[in-house]
Amino acid sequence: MELKPRKAVMEAIEDIAYGSVAGVVGKYIEYPFDTVKVRLQSQLDHLPLRYRGPLDCFRQSIRADGFLGLYRGISAPLVGAALETSSLFFFEGIGRETIYISGFAPRGQDLPLSAMWLTGAFAGVFTSFILTPIELVKCKIQVPETQSGGVAKASLKPLQVIKDVFRHQGLRGFWHGQLGTLIREAGGCAAWFGSKETATKLLRDTNEKSARSEAELERMRATPLPLWQQAVAGASAGMACNFLFFPADTIKSRMQTTPIGDPAQNRSFAKEGAALWKQAGLRGFYRGCGVTVLRSAPSSAFIFMVYDGLKKYLPMQ
Repeated sequence: MELKPRKAVMEAIEDIAYGSVAGVVGKYIEYPFDTVKVRLQSQLDHLPLRYRGPLDCFRQSIRADGFLGLYRGISAPLVGAALETSSLFFFEGIGRETIYISGFAPRGQDLPLSAMWLTGAFAGVFTSFILTPIELVKCKIQVPETQSGGVAKASLKPLQVIKDVFRHQGLRGFWHGQLGTLIREAGGCAAWFGSKETATKLLRDTNEKSARSEAELERMRATPLPLWQQAVAGASAGMACNFLFFPADTIKSRMQTTPIGDPAQNRSFAKEGAALWKQAGLRGFYRGCGVTVLRSAPSSAFIFMVYDGLKKYLPMQ
């Protein structure tokens, strides 16, 4: 009986440690694209659009700050990526265990796909409260404020942003934009885990149809998918996650990049959405969506491959 608690603890440690490593790898891959996405999303209502599209944003950003400028403020997001990914796998594991305890699915059997979407949403809800303060700091660093005359202010450092937010808004200010993060993470993580498992099942079923004997079928079921199929499943998960709830992320980014002291900073999630609709219509909610979905494919593929690979080849149990 003593082995069960120990097994649960070791599984939790694996989720946290290997999820952190996978998150950091994914963040290095996607961060330049994320910087472009946030800059496109956060263009101000009352000024002409600074960027014509993702390529123009890349071009202007590299001309102004060099390629490394696209990695501006990555220190906080690296911590955030480690926390986010480890939290997602940790809470998703808790969600699975909750379903087994509830009797919805018999222990020892794979959960149905519908349950995998549910555990993803469960993980996203809890992770959103960890992510919002980190993304607030990240967004303010990625989008430099402009002085009168349109000259960009010097880039901010994480500690400076933290001090400014706390001084003007207190502890509550770090969760500015929480509703947007909650919607994005709950829905997006349901799609992330659910799409990955759905794609995995479809690929596995396709592979098993080619089995020529019962022994070959059993071997296929006992071994992981080929690496390229794991990548396809992970990439499809990332694209679904980022596309389906992108408008919520756009509103959240606009809220979090509003300069401290600006009257627009007091807008609610609904009012910010209404202001964006008035300014740019439906198209404005998907500004930067293409580059986001593009970068999410390799990033998500690597996250799942690194996480699953570490659990397989370096098990802690």
